[in-house]
Amino acid sequence: MPEPAIDVGSLEVRVFGDAPESVYAWIRLFVALLLSAIGGVGMWSVIVALPAIQSEFGVARSAASLPYTMTMICFGFGGILMGRLSDRFGIFVPVTGGAIVLGLGYSVASQATSLWQFALAQGLLVGVAGSVAFAPIIADTSLWFTRRRGVAVAIIASGSYLAGTVWPPVVHHFIASVGWRRTYLGIAVFCVVTMLPLALGLRRRSPLTDRSFATGTAPVRPWALSPLEMSPAALQTVLVIAALCCCVAMSMPQVHIVAYSADLGYGAARGAQMLSLMLGAGVVSRLVSGWICDRIGGRRTLVLGSGLQALALALFLPFNGLASLYILSALFGLVQGGIVPAYAVIIREFFPADEAGVRVGTVLMATVFGMALGGWLSGVIFDLTGSYQAAFFNGFVWNLLNFGIAVALLRQPGRATTSAHG
Repeated sequence: MPEPAIDVGSLEVRVFGDAPESVYAWIRLFVALLLSAIGGVGMWSVIVALPAIQSEFGVARSAASLPYTMTMICFGFGGILMGRLSDRFGIFVPVTGGAIVLGLGYSVASQATSLWQFALAQGLLVGVAGSVAFAPIIADTSLWFTRRRGVAVAIIASGSYLAGTVWPPVVHHFIASVGWRRTYLGIAVFCVVTMLPLALGLRRRSPLTDRSFATGTAPVRPWALSPLEMSPAALQTVLVIAALCCCVAMSMPQVHIVAYSADLGYGAARGAQMLSLMLGAGVVSRLVSGWICDRIGGRRTLVLGSGLQALALALFLPFNGLASLYILSALFGLVQGGIVPAYAVIIREFFPADEAGVRVGTVLMATVFGMALGGWLSGVIFDLTGSYQAAFFNGFVWNLLNFGIAVALLRQPGRATTSAHG
């Protein structure tokens, strides 16, 4: 007879002592949000600088896009590296190191004399260092909250959207005024000067990890379980596949809405407004989804968000009027923003606190790769068909795969085992 599901999050509190949402935890959350919004510059500055880079080095648009590709690949793998450092030493060490390397990366990039030098600086330095402001800082934040973990994760996950809202116009202004090289030097100085003092607010480690390491004997581990009747490796793999699928689907409107608007004759400027509306609605979505997550759990939130995203994608197929696209952009932002934070909450529900950094980093790496893969696939499908209709349908199919995985996870009960784990 199956044993009842066990809430690992509540067991953590009983084993390690009460860890309520203290004033310090909330202050720490908003310090982390500032760090995330500042450190997220690496994903956006390279996009804004692309025309200037193409012009200066005299390369084709496809070649000029390589620094962005390098940045995103290194950003994804960097999240795992920074997450592992966070698990071992606390988030203060990777954030401090990330701030210094981020400044170094922008300084080196500003002195590049060829495209390949610029691409290497963007990827190996800016991409890896900037990754600390995404998955690792989300994982660390989840360690400081129990009852309101969903809301906390949603707030910190909004940092990437805030970076995408604030940085592009700022970077564009300075590139137009002083050139991309001096702008990159300015970003280098700004990141180091602001991120290092903010990192001091993250020196303390969560009691969920401190107490487990402080004891001389191994504590009782509530995650001596087979999470959701799967091995930890199997559950991690399923979450990675789900994250990849949802973000391949998510990328179609986010990456191509500007081009889609231009192709329909509405102009790129209106498409940019639609993208801004989508990202702004995404912030609202993340906050609301976090509130929902605290009440129904990570798995149910994932099912809800995935199902609504599939519906929103399907609506892009029959409607392409100007007013319709504005409405659908807002709708898409409102339904998709809570999907990615749900993965972090699920991991915290079924994995130990001292593995949060690397496990969240691995799953969120898959979301980054999903966005990159989906953006590329949509472009290929458009080139083959001359229309975005098939590309929207492709995104819908990938979304259905994600929804199927989410439903399967929801139907799978958590079950205790007698084996030791760690």
